[in-house]
Amino acid sequence: MSFDPRYPQPQAPAPGARSTRNRAIAIGLGAAVVAGLVAFGSFLLLENSAADEKSDNASAAHDGKHPGGHGGAKGGAIEGLKSWDAAKLGRQHVAGTVDYPMKPPVGGDHNASWMNCDGDVYEKALPDVNAVHSLEHGAVWVTYNGSAAETDVAALAERVEKTPFTLMSPYAGQEGAITLSAWGKQVTVDSADDRRVDQFLTEYVQGAQTPEPGAPCTGGLATVPQ
Repeated sequence: MSFDPRYPQPQAPAPGARSTRNRAIAIGLGAAVVAGLVAFGSFLLLENSAADEKSDNASAAHDGKHPGGHGGAKGGAIEGLKSWDAAKLGRQHVAGTVDYPMKPPVGGDHNASWMNCDGDVYEKALPDVNAVHSLEHGAVWVTYNGSAAETDVAALAERVEKTPFTLMSPYAGQEGAITLSAWGKQVTVDSADDRRVDQFLTEYVQGAQTPEPGAPCTGGLATVPQ
């Protein structure tokens, strides 16, 4: 084949240019691979995080607690929990005694003076009408009868003393050994280490059932009225 010298002929790429182009291609491919690995790793991390959160929430629900850390007792999550319609519990201040339908009472008309409930432990029985006023302020009332073990009574007293908006006293007329009462809520247990004690305190100390949120647990009666 002959070539016309008037026209330039195609030249083969110089070795240096070919090498530069190959390096650029290799770098581009490497960057794409790295980006793909990073994206895949991020996907796996998000999947594992979502799975861990789901597992934590499931464990919290099993323990009777909300995922946010608050104790769960709503909707009967606390075994044996009794509830009364708060709208049907009177809230008038009255003089004298009140015939409550449950013992210990969980709400109803009550005396104008409340029992101090800032972790107060009373050795004598309290008048229902004064203790109920404490429940109206968001307190949990821990009571026990002669069937409760002395070790359980001591353990509960220690717990109450460390927990604001609680009070504790003996209550001979109750059926179970240990009872925890809040406004419209109540549970009975046999021992201080029953997990429902923690559940009840976590859920109902100044809980959503409180008729007068923000009302104090100090400034009331510090001793049992005669």
